[in-house]
Amino acid sequence: MIMKELFIKRFLYYKELGDKSFAQLSDEQMFWQYNEESNSIAVIVKHIGGNMLSRWTNFWKEDGEKPWRNRDMEFVNTFKNKTEILDYWEKGWACLFEALNEITPENINYTIFIRHEPHSVLDALLRQLAHYPYHIGQIIYIAKMLKNDDWKTLSIARNASDAYTIEMLRLQHPDEISENSSPVCFANSPEIRKDFKI
Repeated sequence: MIMKELFIKRFLYYKELGDKSFAQLSDEQMFWQYNEESNSIAVIVKHIGGNMLSRWTNFWKEDGEKPWRNRDMEFVNTFKNKTEILDYWEKGWACLFEALNEITPENINYTIFIRHEPHSVLDALLRQLAHYPYHIGQIIYIAKMLKNDDWKTLSIARNASDAYTIEMLRLQHPDEISENSSPVCFANSPEIRKDFKI
């Protein structure tokens, strides 16, 4: 797998976490704020989308901090409904993935600029791979608080880590598991724990 494909895979994973969070929320919940100093999910999306559009539009020739970007206004909600929020979310991601499709092994170390600071394309991507998941984590945290017991988990369910590990091992190395296996010991081992028997 080449570098570009790895980045696409990881960015898609984090986008999907956001998508699955939004799917569980009502229009009203997208605009909920804990207090005046906190950001709603709508505002977080506005910031992520604004950053993506600025960073990845014509990124080979123009600085990633565009003259038309108003970062401060990204933290002031202007969306009227959930549809507008999701449209902007998709617009930002489309810009990022279009940029990713332009990257090759030959140009990934070319120099581009963000706020006049030189970055290799690789470094700029790593920077955003830290930035976007940071905010998507905020979205998930808010969504989980709002849904409470109705929240549908996006990762390994509570108290299901061992079963998940076994299933992943089964998928990746089916020949290594015959029956009654755990993540650390296999069938016919005298050390096998009862709770790992299947």
